[in-house]
Amino acid sequence: MDIEKIVSEVLKEVRSGWAVGEKPSQDSIRAWEVASKLEHSLLNPDVSLGKILEECANARRYCVAAVCVAPYYVSAASEALRGSGVKVCAAIGFPHGCMSEASKLTEARECVKNGADELDVAINILAVKSGKIADARDGFEQIAAITRGKTTLKAVFEHSVYSDDEKRVVLEIAKSCGAEFVKIQNVLSGKDAEVDDVRYVKNILGRNVKIKIDGGVKTLAKAMALLSAGAERIGLTAAIAIVKEAEGKL
Repeated sequence: MDIEKIVSEVLKEVRSGWAVGEKPSQDSIRAWEVASKLEHSLLNPDVSLGKILEECANARRYCVAAVCVAPYYVSAASEALRGSGVKVCAAIGFPHGCMSEASKLTEARECVKNGADELDVAINILAVKSGKIADARDGFEQIAAITRGKTTLKAVFEHSVYSDDEKRVVLEIAKSCGAEFVKIQNVLSGKDAEVDDVRYVKNILGRNVKIKIDGGVKTLAKAMALLSAGAERIGLTAAIAIVKEAEGKL
């Protein structure tokens, strides 16, 4: 069963009822439409297996797009979400991407084997900052090659650590290596996700690469602003709370 195709068809039916040129207001947004754009982030270092299973149950109940877990929990999350349509996203090289490329490749292969549907892969920040762009590109391309056709690949763009020139280089690496998403990450800076960041990345990447963003998204209003700016996914710990907030708008 192709869940994404079914969701796409349902969305078409819903939108067909809108007047030409009309867009739904925040108050009319369906809870499941919001949920389909959210990734429930479970990456804090104090997350236990029990918490993973509890939050996977919530993810199933509220039909979020994905749960994002450390490689250690991929098998457990995959089993807990089997048959639900909720994807398992594994964070590879989190958060700096500066471990050996061999270890990142092993991590990616193991996560695919254990049931990961999507990979958030950190491009080597230290290589970029050292001007060794070929090293950064080669490492990311190797992972792209082994996952192509098997998982959705997201390139992590920890934008706060880069100069303007470096930002363009990293985004070009992601695009040229075939990443389906660029994840605008705010882990190292601790800054909030911003609409301007989405617009900046979208302006460089164009339409062929989707955008995920994270960083302190706690409300439906903030999520809707980011989605309206062009984000396709939002990574957050407050995914369930936001879906519940959306339900309250119905």
